[in-house]
Amino acid sequence: MRRWEYITAPLFVHNTAAILNNWGSEGWELVQVITGPEGGLVAYFKRPVEEA
Repeated sequence: MRRWEYITAPLFVHNTAAILNNWGSEGWELVQVITGPEGGLVAYFKRPVEEA
């Protein structure tokens, strides 16, 4: 069974593409963007865990 790891990151409107491209270049796939509890945007990412 495939295992996943997850991370969340704040998105700043003036730099959204750079933030998403940075995480994507490290193998993270964007799952969802939601409005955080304080009103800003939060991105949820996942990537497969490498089996040792």
